[in-house]
Amino acid sequence: MYSIFPSHVGALVARLRRPLYLPLLAIALLLAVVPDALAHGVPEGDKGFIQESTGVLLMPFIYMGAKHMITGYDHLLFLFGVIFFLYRLKDVGLYVTLFAVGHSITLLFGVLSNVSISSYVIDAVIGFSVVYKALDNLGAFQRWFGFQPDTRAATLIFGLLHGFGLATKIQEFEISSDGLIPNLIAFNVGVEIGQLLALGTILILMGYWRRTASFWRHAYTANVAMMSAGFLLMGYQLTGLFVSQ
Repeated sequence: MYSIFPSHVGALVARLRRPLYLPLLAIALLLAVVPDALAHGVPEGDKGFIQESTGVLLMPFIYMGAKHMITGYDHLLFLFGVIFFLYRLKDVGLYVTLFAVGHSITLLFGVLSNVSISSYVIDAVIGFSVVYKALDNLGAFQRWFGFQPDTRAATLIFGLLHGFGLATKIQEFEISSDGLIPNLIAFNVGVEIGQLLALGTILILMGYWRRTASFWRHAYTANVAMMSAGFLLMGYQLTGLFVSQ
């Protein structure tokens, strides 16, 4: 993994432009007040479909999986952080695979074993993962603790947690046991398709940005804004947890 801290941070801080910083923080604040249904919840229409459907329905579950991933703004923030300093497609592919493996394991295990965790807790941890990746990109761990954590392990763990979060949601809707395993596998395939679509879009935009002089001027600012969004997401979910008690 590449890091911009501490060797480049002085130059980056000196070259920050205030006009970009404010819009990025405004986006972060907006994320904090978006309903959690757009993150890891299941929309009401999909909820009704899950509750009423029986049998093997591969295409509908593939569609729901893809939609879940594309609208999962906290996951997209994490993806943005993961690929921020990745330039080789094989590295990007590795992290995508790690997430897919983690997500598949815990989604299937959680639903089939009836294991659930509070969605507020899971989503708060996912918000923390955004903070973690921003700090990782800034080289904070190297500076504070003298070592660089393995981002591959972190991505796998994030995938595991994400799968548990959605498994909890699906259990709440009492999905039919008729065709359960094929439908869950189809959902995971949809998640992978959605992830590839989202990742492709992010990579294209990042590719254009990296060709400009503004990339290194604003890399520090972008990661600080991402970290701020992660903290706000954590606060939003923890507040929901305490209010729901």
